[in-house]
Amino acid sequence: MVWVSVTIAAVVVVLIVGAMIGIALTVGWRLTHPPRKPITMQPETFQIAHYETVLFPSRDQQILLSGWYIRAEENGVNSNGHTLIFAHGYGQNRLEPHLPALSLASRLLAEGYDIFMFDFRNAGMSEGTVTTVGLYEQRDLLGAVDYVSQRFPRQQIALIGFSMGAAVSLLAAASDQRIQAVVADSPFSSLWDYLQENLPHWTGLPRFPFNMIILTLVPLLLRANPRQVQPYLAAQKLAPRPLLLIHGLADETVPYQNSCRLIEAADNPHAQLWLVPGAGHVRSYAANPGEYSERVITFLQQSLRGRAGLRNRGAGKQEPPFSQ
Repeated sequence: MVWVSVTIAAVVVVLIVGAMIGIALTVGWRLTHPPRKPITMQPETFQIAHYETVLFPSRDQQILLSGWYIRAEENGVNSNGHTLIFAHGYGQNRLEPHLPALSLASRLLAEGYDIFMFDFRNAGMSEGTVTTVGLYEQRDLLGAVDYVSQRFPRQQIALIGFSMGAAVSLLAAASDQRIQAVVADSPFSSLWDYLQENLPHWTGLPRFPFNMIILTLVPLLLRANPRQVQPYLAAQKLAPRPLLLIHGLADETVPYQNSCRLIEAADNPHAQLWLVPGAGHVRSYAANPGEYSERVITFLQQSLRGRAGLRNRGAGKQEPPFSQ
């Protein structure tokens, strides 16, 4: 009888552990395979009459990405010689509907900036089936930089990213000197630290034991280690290139302390932090589009003026986005 009881207990334990692993893997799979959101808005809605739909490869050449290239001159505005590449957030697409991105793009276009909006892998109209929250997305953003540099070699390049896209912008800029300035709206400072603290917010599961199971098994299955996504380390490599961090004080998805950590890590006299009272996650533009646009435009004007020589000297200095 004792042997039977021990056997039954062991079977129950195995079943419970198996069930927890199964739940964790299912949830982890869903997080790395978020459903695609359709492209439901077009530039014409925001008085952008001329744009080009483009396809270009990610830096690893294995995935084809889709986007819009919007030229200032084709829209009746004198070009200022700068291209702004937009980088959207997790589970979104080029539209970044919380802004929406096309509204901000229209304002920046009026100032003479070319705009490049695209979908990361596994988003919008781009290829790919897995979202890695900043790891492989670096290759996508660097592919966009390559596209602009090859097609418009005289253009200076700056990045403006949102949430995951903000973190990816920091990572990409750290590895590619062609990127002259970064605007990062609502970034996380370390993906590993963020997930350790906030994963239950996304999974709906208790922190113990599911955090440990998900963060151990899912990276192994996808060969995508969140420990490699460290924007705060990237921020240390940006100086003297300018950085504008924007974060809502009411952000409950990625708390504003993440940007505070980034500005401290940057240790850069050309880095700025704007904390927006009452704004939630990637809601600072929606809360005050006029002030947001003015701050971004002023930052870009001050940052990009006279940096063409620096761009030319650093054009060949590129580092791999991460090592496996």
